[in-house]
Amino acid sequence: MNSQVKKNMRAVNWLRAAALCVVALGSAVVVQAQNAIESVTSSMQSGAEVVRIDLAQPLAALPAGFVVQNPARIALDFSGVTNAIGRSALDMNQGNLRSVNVVQAGERTRLVLNLKQAAAYRAEIQGKSLLVVLEPVPGAALVASAQSAFAETRNRDALPLKDIDFRLGPDNTGRVIVDLPNNQVGVDVRPQGRNLVVEFTKSTLSEGLRRRLDVADFNTPVQFINTQQVGDRVRMTIEPRGDWEHSAYQSDNQFVVEVRPRKVDPTKLTQGVGYNGEKLSLNFQNIEIRSLLQVIADFTNFNIVTSDSVTGSLTLRLKDVPWDQALDIIMQAKNLGMRKNGTVLWIAPKDEINAKEKMEFEARAAIENLEPLRTQSFQLNYTKAIAIAQGLTGTGQGSGGGGGSGTTTRILSARGSVIAESRTNQLFVSDIPSKLAQVAELIQKLDVPVRQVMIEARIVEASDTFGKSLGARLGGGAINRRNALGTFPTVTGGGTTSTTTNGVTTSTTTSPTINFATPTLSNIINLPASDAGGTGNVAGAFTLALFNSSFSRMLNLEISALEADGKGKLISSPRVITADQTKALIEQGEEIPYQQATSSGATSISFRKAVLKLEVTPQITPEGNIILTLDVSKDARGVNTTAGPAINTKHVQTEVLVENGGTVVIGGIFELTETNDESRIPVLGEAPIIGALFRNRERVANKTEMLVFITPKMITDRNAAR
Repeated sequence: MNSQVKKNMRAVNWLRAAALCVVALGSAVVVQAQNAIESVTSSMQSGAEVVRIDLAQPLAALPAGFVVQNPARIALDFSGVTNAIGRSALDMNQGNLRSVNVVQAGERTRLVLNLKQAAAYRAEIQGKSLLVVLEPVPGAALVASAQSAFAETRNRDALPLKDIDFRLGPDNTGRVIVDLPNNQVGVDVRPQGRNLVVEFTKSTLSEGLRRRLDVADFNTPVQFINTQQVGDRVRMTIEPRGDWEHSAYQSDNQFVVEVRPRKVDPTKLTQGVGYNGEKLSLNFQNIEIRSLLQVIADFTNFNIVTSDSVTGSLTLRLKDVPWDQALDIIMQAKNLGMRKNGTVLWIAPKDEINAKEKMEFEARAAIENLEPLRTQSFQLNYTKAIAIAQGLTGTGQGSGGGGGSGTTTRILSARGSVIAESRTNQLFVSDIPSKLAQVAELIQKLDVPVRQVMIEARIVEASDTFGKSLGARLGGGAINRRNALGTFPTVTGGGTTSTTTNGVTTSTTTSPTINFATPTLSNIINLPASDAGGTGNVAGAFTLALFNSSFSRMLNLEISALEADGKGKLISSPRVITADQTKALIEQGEEIPYQQATSSGATSISFRKAVLKLEVTPQITPEGNIILTLDVSKDARGVNTTAGPAINTKHVQTEVLVENGGTVVIGGIFELTETNDESRIPVLGEAPIIGALFRNRERVANKTEMLVFITPKMITDRNAAR
């Protein structure tokens, strides 16, 4: 009995000892868990900036940390430490320290020092406090100040700017183009209030460039460009509107500032391409998804609403990852979806989000079927009302790519209707209010003045002709009954003529006429010069006659030669003005009639055109260039045939891209005709020297060239800057 009591007493003592050990261990854990960050302060000590972090208990070791250069910050991780400050964000604005974020996740707390510029640090434990001394990075301030100027000036003297222009870039980007005198001009680009200021140091501005450009019609963020001389520099003030961003670059002597609208996606966490959130590091073992989302919410200052169906835990280790990418990784790992509304993020499983959106769409469709209709009138200024009405109802034909056509889509709801009043060019639309708002926005974009283009074609025809002919003629014969003039006289006419009229006889006496006829000599050789090249000119001749002593025989030698050289140029310049993407046609010439047999055997008169024609369809590109679909022809009457006159045709059909105001050669034809003809008497014509008397030579060289020049120019451009 006593032994049993002793055993029981020993068991009780052992249980008491075990309980005391458990209590001691628990108290140790409690003591360890009681350490917390109580306050964070900043001060200047011995010329250095010191951040003091007060804790409830002394730290056993320095916390791990890392430095981020851009954005400038220092992150410290405290293990087994909680946040006892009562809030996660502290605004400091003292020295280089901008603010402090204290984020707790389980038994781990991260303290982030947000700095104004990059800095290094050293930490030391001083009692219950941790002192963090901020050490500036050498050269950081110099780099920051150097980034404010685009380029430094290297010119000793002030040089004038050559030109200032404005052009429309892709995606409604406004491009301000400045031609610099050289590539050594200093440029400073900086935002100033709601404007963008560009200054060119050591520069002057001519009177013609001191102007205010109104470019509001370009439909870009840029509204006005004001350039003026300020001291030894030129100041350009660009006045944009809306939400915009800019970029600047220089290529040799050309400086370009591009101002583009900032594309804001309300569903994207951070704006820009890819992930652009501030970087963070996460290292957790089996942390609950809700707690992990709370850590990101404290870090980003977003309000996160988590669905009740979001459960589970996750092991995660990320090093210097943008927070929006970290959130995306977490949601992909747990098949979660997100919807953003302002600064509130709703996170739920994807199936739940899709089901809720489906219910919203069905409810919206039901409301549209029950919502009362409204009627609104729209006054159109430039567009035909019937064309807009066909587009709203989907009954018109829209131009497709490649010159084809495609059916338009109905914009109005199933209950909507539209009436086009052609007399006043108005639209009367009946539909629900949301559709009326879409119609108003569509009309605002479509009812704009159409840009116009003047197209000038120059058809240049140049000719260069050369002809040369050389020949000889040799003749002779006998001369009998020669008179003093060396000719043979003949007598014609003379005598008395009687005429009786009404019984009255009248007599008329005429004198004889003496004619002197040139004696005919037989031609021994007849190879005279001809009309070389068909110029219509008469060849010149040199004649030599030889007589015998009794003047009864004569020998005649005639040498003829012709050389013709001609140059000609014919310029045809048709020009026409048309609207953007509208075909235009201009022609001048004649219609030539000809007979044509009909099926019944009779003949009818038909006409064939011989005209100078320019047919063109311009298309203005967003960059300000012009695409031309061209059909240029120049026809003229040719030789006559039994079927009627022939038509000489010059025709070119093409499509070409030309800059505004530029000139391009779209086609050309060059012809060269060379002929060398020789006629001679065999054997005698081949003899040297005297052989020239027995042959005829003719050489012709004709050159013809045709070029077609095209020059398009926007004359009433609604986007014109000048």
